[in-house]
This record gives sequence, C-alpha cells and structure tokens, in this order.
Amino acid sequence: MAGLLKKKREREGGEIPTASMADIAFLLLIFFLVTTTINVDTGIGMTLPPPLEEDQEPPPVRERNMLAILVNAQGRVLIEDQPASIPMVREEVKKHTLNEGADPNYAESIDLAIVSLKTDRQTPYDTYINVLDEIWMAYFEMWDAEARAMGYPSYAAYRDYLDENNIEENAIREKIGAQLSIAEPEGEE
Repeated sequence: MAGLLKKKREREGGEIPTASMADIAFLLLIFFLVTTTINVDTGIGMTLPPPLEEDQEPPPVRERNMLAILVNAQGRVLIEDQPASIPMVREEVKKHTLNEGADPNYAESIDLAIVSLKTDRQTPYDTYINVLDEIWMAYFEMWDAEARAMGYPSYAAYRDYLDENNIEENAIREKIGAQLSIAEPEGEE
C-alpha cells in the first residue's frame, strides 16, 4: 500500500472553463449592435418656397438685385458671366447683399438682394456643394457680424439666447434674409 502512495500520480492539465465564452461573445455582439448609431445621409436641408398658383406670375426682379452665379459642366464658376474661383463667391455674395445701393453693380438694399445659383446637369457634384457652401458661409458671416454689432459674441450665441428664452423671432434673419434661388440645371435629360 505504501507503494501505491508513492506512485507518481499523473496530473491532468488545468482547464479553463470556456463553455460560457460563446454566450459572453454573443451578448457583447448584441450590445454593440444595439448601442451603435449609424449615420444616414439625409441630403441638403433646405426649405423650399410654396409653389405659385397656376395663374400667378413670378414676382419681377430687377437685374441689379440678382447676383447670377453659374457653375458650368466643367466645374468652372462664373459670377455675372465673369470667370471666378470658388473662394471669390463668398465675398461677392457679401458685397452684393450689403451694398445698400452704393455700387450700381450690386443690390439696391438687403431686402432686395437675391443670389441665383444655376448649374449644368453635368456639373461635378462636389463643385456644386462647394459653391453652395460658400454662399451659405457668406450669409453666416453677415449674421455673425450683425450679432456682434448687437453685443453677442457670435451668431451661435445669439441663437442659443433665442432658444433658451423660447423666442421664435430671429431679428438678424429678419434683417439679413438668405434669399437664394437655385435654378434648375440646363442640359439634356
């Protein structure tokens, strides 16, 4: 019997129980699927004006009050039929809108200033978006300058003030309205 006790016992190797690992992996997979947000492209958010009645004519616009921006099929920008670069669009929109009748080549007043963007059907999409961004940035810069003149640090701070106080009327947007006309592209369908 003593020989039996001295006999070297073979040890079995230590095992880690892995039966529940598949369950844990499955639960983690479900957790990440449920908590992950997926961004969906929603397009360009713009509020379109209501359509005109059938018997209603579009309002007349004086040539002077409209800044015509054309982006052709090659992606070249023309402002009032003159070649321009995309960064020039922002300054031209600001000059046109804030002119107040000083220069006869630009709008008579802020209220009458309209920016018209026209493209070709073959216009590169990124060029169109870049020009549209420059137009909107011109308006944001004008709104920001107006907010600073009113004593706010920025237009965003002014909007925060409106939101916090549940004020729906935006005096800056009333004064400097973004009047943007996006004309239908020309070209074959």
